[in-house]
Amino acid sequence: MLVIGLTGGIGSGKSTVARLFSERGIAIIDADVIARDITAPAQPAFTAITKHYGNEILCKNGTLDRAKLRHIIFNDRHERRWLENLLHPLIRGEIEKQTKQVTSPYCIVVIPLLIEAGPYPFINRILVVDTPEHLQIERTALRDKVEKHQVEAILKTQTNRQQRLKYAHDIIINDGKREDLALQVDQLHHRYLKMAQA
Repeated sequence: MLVIGLTGGIGSGKSTVARLFSERGIAIIDADVIARDITAPAQPAFTAITKHYGNEILCKNGTLDRAKLRHIIFNDRHERRWLENLLHPLIRGEIEKQTKQVTSPYCIVVIPLLIEAGPYPFINRILVVDTPEHLQIERTALRDKVEKHQVEAILKTQTNRQQRLKYAHDIIINDGKREDLALQVDQLHHRYLKMAQA
């Protein structure tokens, strides 16, 4: 199974690119969806998080207050490391399990923190969605209805563009229209199909 790790900074367009691959019949595994599943009530990660932070990290309905958790980890490097050390091995294990169930010729695994999270030995290639920083800030502020300085703070916690591009086997430039993206996805899709058949 050819496994492509799709990554990029916040607001780079990873979800749009993943959707375009999905429209071409390719299985998508999303680390963010897995992270939400494993932190749902009664899951081991949920229990560990509530034990660490207490019940004040919960919403009234008993689920995690993700906005509060996000605020904590983006303002405290040690807390961010603690949470990453808890979640990343669990996410990695679930991703690997799901790649073994894929029936499409290859699969795309969307991992926002692929570079930061360390090695994923079962990933064959890294595809980076690259976007100028000013566009990342504009898009994220608009999408999440937050101030630009909050997006800038998140960007500072992520690997910078230059570092991310050093790890890339393939790059999609997302600074224009959706049609440009579709063209780049088509080219890579055909290349990946050939690799998967080799």
